Amino acid sequence: MTERDVDAELVARVQRGDKQAFDLLVIKYQRKIMRLLSRMIRDPSEIEDVAQEAFIKAYRALPQFRGDSAFYTWLYRIAINTARNWLASNKRRPSKPSSFEGEDGETFDEIDNLTDNTTPESELASRQIAETVNKAIEDLPEELRTAIVLREIEGMSYEDIAQSMNCPIGTVRSRIFRAREAIAVRLRPMMGNSGDRRW
Repeated sequence: MTERDVDAELVARVQRGDKQAFDLLVIKYQRKIMRLLSRMIRDPSEIEDVAQEAFIKAYRALPQFRGDSAFYTWLYRIAINTARNWLASNKRRPSKPSSFEGEDGETFDEIDNLTDNTTPESELASRQIAETVNKAIEDLPEELRTAIVLREIEGMSYEDIAQSMNCPIGTVRSRIFRAREAIAVRLRPMMGNSGDRRW
């Protein structure tokens, strides 16, 4: 049974009135949703509030969920839209990621752990690269940042990202390409590459 099948079964149970099935979906996706929101909102307590609001909206909308897309794609779209609405109503711009995302260790800081035979110099270089990548992602416009995070950190397919962001797949490809290019521009000086090469 695939993850999508498991989600579909839980959704069907919720639609039949099983509230505990929704609790299982919340447990399964809460950290991913909060990590996604941390790329848009700074304050961890606000991230929690927006995540809770997104789950409430999802719960209320589940009776109309038809399963045309994967549940998590649908849920991510709700979370993104909830965050955008929250930012607009509070007249705030998307901000740098909060420290919440660090709890999962799923930032680019994991570069430090790729080799066992590291030297202090290589550790410093790896940390500087990780910081540069994270800063480049933070500085991206919201649409590019969301697309690259969903692709590179969450591992979503282009099709699922298109559904989550409610845009054509070509737009997703363009946003991810532009995000990667922006990150590459920041990395080039560190890698000693000339400007005519991407990395």
